[in-house]
Amino acid sequence: MAQAQAVTETKAQPIGLLRVLGPGHVWALGVGIVLVGEYMGWNFSVGKGGALGSLIACWVIGLLYTCVAMIDSEVTSTVAAAGGQYAQAKHIIGPLMAFNVGLYLVMAYTMLEAADALIVGDLVVALAAGTGVEGVDPKPFVILAISLLALLNYRGVLMTLSVNFVITAIAFLAIVVFFLSVEPWNPGAVLHHADLLAGLPYGWLGVVAAFQFGIWYYLGIEGTCQAAEEVRSPARSLPYGTMSGIITLLIAASLTWYVAAGLLPWEYLGQAITPLYDAAQASGSTGLQVFLFIGTLFAASASANGCINDAARAWFSMGRDRYMPIWFGAVHPRYRTPFRSILFLIPIAVSFAFTGLLDQVVTFSILSGLLGYTFMPINMHLFRKRWPLGSIERGYVHPFHPLPAIVLLVLCTATFFATYLGYGVQLLAMMSFYIVASLWFAFHRYKYVRRGDQFTMPWPRPRGY
Repeated sequence: MAQAQAVTETKAQPIGLLRVLGPGHVWALGVGIVLVGEYMGWNFSVGKGGALGSLIACWVIGLLYTCVAMIDSEVTSTVAAAGGQYAQAKHIIGPLMAFNVGLYLVMAYTMLEAADALIVGDLVVALAAGTGVEGVDPKPFVILAISLLALLNYRGVLMTLSVNFVITAIAFLAIVVFFLSVEPWNPGAVLHHADLLAGLPYGWLGVVAAFQFGIWYYLGIEGTCQAAEEVRSPARSLPYGTMSGIITLLIAASLTWYVAAGLLPWEYLGQAITPLYDAAQASGSTGLQVFLFIGTLFAASASANGCINDAARAWFSMGRDRYMPIWFGAVHPRYRTPFRSILFLIPIAVSFAFTGLLDQVVTFSILSGLLGYTFMPINMHLFRKRWPLGSIERGYVHPFHPLPAIVLLVLCTATFFATYLGYGVQLLAMMSFYIVASLWFAFHRYKYVRRGDQFTMPWPRPRGY
């Protein structure tokens, strides 16, 4: 009788995600999503502001993302739930903001996943052309890449992020090896910065315009928050993984700029599709070319793999809270993954990838990310105001508050202006989409939300409640 009762109680308990991840997996998730931006995309900032303008954008946007990492480390190590920034907004601000933030996350990662798959398809076509095979269609390889990575995510998060750790580490190692191979300690031997660098060809306005593409160096590091419900120790793993991730990216971004700007003329660098690989060709080393090709392939695969993980967690969290149909809130009984959300987002990513419009897809991803970053200063202010230090247990307390939040808001505003300069129509279209989605949620979907069920943190009532 007691055994039957125990079985009944076990069946009544909802199946949750597994807590199996450590700081290394969090690092692999954050850096894995981003590192493809070191291999391509960042260099369009050179076309906007020149090589020196691109370097300024690299460091200014690096400051923006350092603020993001600091704020995320505090709030997510305290709100340790899948959905990351969505869960933060749900607990701290309210349902409409949470819905929008969840949608920002899903759109940003799904579009970035599509861009990564496009890159993988183009690399396969380039490899085939190099062996004399012309006319290869990249679309089957796009489908294959997304499907295989989705299968990996379907089978379990531990295996997914363990694979990501390996291929991300190899892609990062390729950048370091490239840097050491061009003798940075011997200026003029291989690198020719004195001959290739110009001033600011388009003035300081060009530097501001370069901010948009400076985001490519770091876009996605905030994805570490999506692992909050699956790490063994949120208070330890999330801050360590996130902060070590942003440090890794700051190093990789600086090395990437230094090598590419010293080997390629800025006029060419500003419009190159694969700048690091082209720089390897300019070095004259066949070994470096092969290594950088592998690094590019691994970086794109790691990014797509992490994007599938993060988009599915955000969509799953919204389904579990009934912001979307509850059907998406299911967890696989064996693999303990949000399998329905993973499968649902596959055709959406493939559809974006099939457009072939890499710059448009990534621009929409960047804009969705920027909207999410803009919410974070408000979120941080309310978090500290409603639950002051000492009122609840925090896994990490970021220093200098409220300075990081203020800097983040100012830099987000400047980056929106930079994006408007180059992609004003896309910015307005994206804002219109989110306004329509907000109206749909407010007047239709919100009636299905059970407000009392979605608050999972054992916090006291907020100050001023």
